[in-house]
Amino acid sequence: MGFPTVTEKTETPETDDTKEAVAAIRHLTREVEKLNGHRFIAVQNSVPRLILFQFTRGLAFGLGSVLGASLLVSVLTWWLSQFEFLPIIGDWMAQLADEFERATGNGGINQGNQ
Repeated sequence: MGFPTVTEKTETPETDDTKEAVAAIRHLTREVEKLNGHRFIAVQNSVPRLILFQFTRGLAFGLGSVLGASLLVSVLTWWLSQFEFLPIIGDWMAQLADEFERATGNGGINQGNQ
C-alpha cells in the first residue's frame, strides 16, 4: 500500500531549523562526553571510590569542626576572662582560666585566692 517500509527512506528537505537542531544535539553530545570524563563523575560511578571519598570528606569535616570549635572556645574563654570587673562572669572566668593553666602545667595566677 502507501506505507513506507523499514528499508525505505523518506526524503525530507533539511530546513534551517533542522540544521540548528542537529548542531545543538551535536554540541550537547560533546558537552555530555566532556562531563562524563570529569573526575567527579568518575568518583560517582564507582561505589568503592564514592565510599572512600565520602569517608575522607567526613574525616576532614569532623577534624575541621573540632579544631574550629576548640579555637573559638579558647579565644572566647580568654576574652571573657579579661572581664574581671563583672561580678559573676569575672569570677567564673578566673576559675576557668586557673583550671586551664593547671591542666597545661603552668600553675595558676589566682591560686593563692582560693
